[in-house]
Amino acid sequence: MAPVLTLPFRGLSVHASATNYTFRCPSFPDAASLVIDRPNGNMRMVENAVLQTKSAMSIVGILGVIRLRLDKYIIVITKAMVVGRIRGHSVYKIQATEFLPLQEPALHDHDEDIYLSLLRTHLRTGPMYFSYSFDLTNSLQRQSSADTSLPLWQRADDRFFWNRYIQSDLIDLRSSQPTVDPFILPVFFGFLTIATTRIKNTPMTFILITRKSRHRAGTRYFTRGVDESGNVANFNETEQILVIGDAGGGLAGYDPESVPSGSGLKEQVNVVSYVQTRGSVPAYWAEVNNLHYVPKLQIRGVEGAVPAAQKHFDEQIRLYGDNYCVNLVNQKGREEQVKAAYEKVVKSLVSSPSEAKQASEKTPERFRVIEPTEKRRQEDRIHYVYFDFHHECRGMKWHRAQLLLDQLGDGLYNQRYFYAAEGGPNVSSVVRNTQASVVRTNCMDCLDRTNVVQSMLARWTLNRQLLDLGVLDKGENAASFVNFETLFRNAWADNADVVSRAYSGTGALKTDFTRTGVRTKNGAFADLMNSITRYIRNNFADGPRQDAYDLFLGNYLPYTSGISSSMIFVDRRPLFIQAVPYILFASVFLALFALIKADSRVIVQIFLVFWLAVGAYSARFIYTHGMLYVNWPKLNRISWAVEGYNEALGRVKKDRIAGPLVARHERGASSNIRLVHLEEGKKLE
Repeated sequence: MAPVLTLPFRGLSVHASATNYTFRCPSFPDAASLVIDRPNGNMRMVENAVLQTKSAMSIVGILGVIRLRLDKYIIVITKAMVVGRIRGHSVYKIQATEFLPLQEPALHDHDEDIYLSLLRTHLRTGPMYFSYSFDLTNSLQRQSSADTSLPLWQRADDRFFWNRYIQSDLIDLRSSQPTVDPFILPVFFGFLTIATTRIKNTPMTFILITRKSRHRAGTRYFTRGVDESGNVANFNETEQILVIGDAGGGLAGYDPESVPSGSGLKEQVNVVSYVQTRGSVPAYWAEVNNLHYVPKLQIRGVEGAVPAAQKHFDEQIRLYGDNYCVNLVNQKGREEQVKAAYEKVVKSLVSSPSEAKQASEKTPERFRVIEPTEKRRQEDRIHYVYFDFHHECRGMKWHRAQLLLDQLGDGLYNQRYFYAAEGGPNVSSVVRNTQASVVRTNCMDCLDRTNVVQSMLARWTLNRQLLDLGVLDKGENAASFVNFETLFRNAWADNADVVSRAYSGTGALKTDFTRTGVRTKNGAFADLMNSITRYIRNNFADGPRQDAYDLFLGNYLPYTSGISSSMIFVDRRPLFIQAVPYILFASVFLALFALIKADSRVIVQIFLVFWLAVGAYSARFIYTHGMLYVNWPKLNRISWAVEGYNEALGRVKKDRIAGPLVARHERGASSNIRLVHLEEGKKLE
């Protein structure tokens, strides 16, 4: 009888043959092996499996199994790096993966190759972490009430179980064969840093974790707002942990085995954590790429978004308690529409809402607060606070964000934090305090302004924790300790960069302030370059990144798309529209050639003027009809993208020069084919 195991195996061996793949754990030779048949993909657990080949490949774990258009692939983790320890549990970052096909393809398929390329890029660039024995998807507070008799994957928070979809075959097998549990390894996507440090004579471990939700995940301009299920774009949970009194050496991280008996440490080791969240404004809104530096903003009827927003906040309140919703968007210009939509949603949710606003010398509305006046329903635990970050912190005066702390007042103080006292291996953990609410911060992207405010809230709470536990004396501040201050600033700046890259494609802005506490010329120049890179990536590179998210997370299922999806990645725009950028580049080259020649002959001057005119027309055409040149996602249809594409194509038909050329192309092509790359795709609801 195989032993019952609840934790994932630490390392596996894979034996490949023409008929199956056999996965077994060398450390547990008596445990059942996982056998996946080739080519049909049937799975079963086998006691004392007979290996059909002696050669084996050692792997770190099974990331999952994914079915594409023609074949299924087992994605295995071949290399992982230890990044530290949390409470004695080693934590790893995935560094390399490999795809094991169930079939041996006789021919290459264009779409299949692109699907695989998208997935490989996603796995290579996406920061993913796991532990064999510690639940990284849940905060310490949630873990404190978890049923530890359950397998690790069953304890995982569904929102942050990044490989949940590609583990579904193994999870389905579990219903009939529970011995598969040790082969299911939950992974989270986001940021994690672990560092040992010291304040005064107190050793401690500083840990910062950001978990990205797999629901409504995507890129900056292709994923905004809320969906009908209440999931918001760019939702991240960030947890800051301090393990105070850590006496462990070697690899960073608290190890309870290292706490010496009779050491005299009060409660041996104190573990505190503080959780914040960020997420897009819970309304139906989008920013439509059109090659303009500032995209076109669209907001659908706010009333229609209220049920979705209610689902969102009901879950947030169930998980975190009261929600203090800090909104940092600009109150003027285009962002004002998003602010107004958010406030209308909040007023629709809370009972008898009361509003109050506060002006300053910089702006007529420094703060706007919306609070329920009654406590009749769950949504009355929503507390809305608008802060005019743009005007109050203008001129790089981000220290003025401290005003927000003052405004949050008792709400922030009464929020508290999670606190557990732990001893050695034979001493149980005692929960002394829990966090009663959460600050949910957003700006337009939930990136740069949000990063500044979240690091400020984390610093305030950290100082409070160190004072409460007697590490700091009254009047002292952790910022006074240079080594710790450097560690803290760099951790939050690195966190900002990782969250930003996942959503916008570049590092965060303003991180020079986060790292050093001052704004620098080099930082301003870096922000300029990041802004330019964001513009280029968001218009010309984010389509494939969005496709990769949808493919990996199961939001698009290639095998259900039918024969019509063949060659889905082929550019089917009219040939003239495809040719215009090349005409522009050619005209610039030829015009430069004529200028370099510096020939005064009339024929050369005519040549120069002609190509300058062609270049000017081409540039104007591309800019005017920008939606035709955005690199849209090919897999899942975006309704406003289809509408905008059709409108832009309609305008081109009226162009005196381009119109006849485009119309000639359309007479030879089916209208269903023209927009196939925008209209196809099946989404798993």
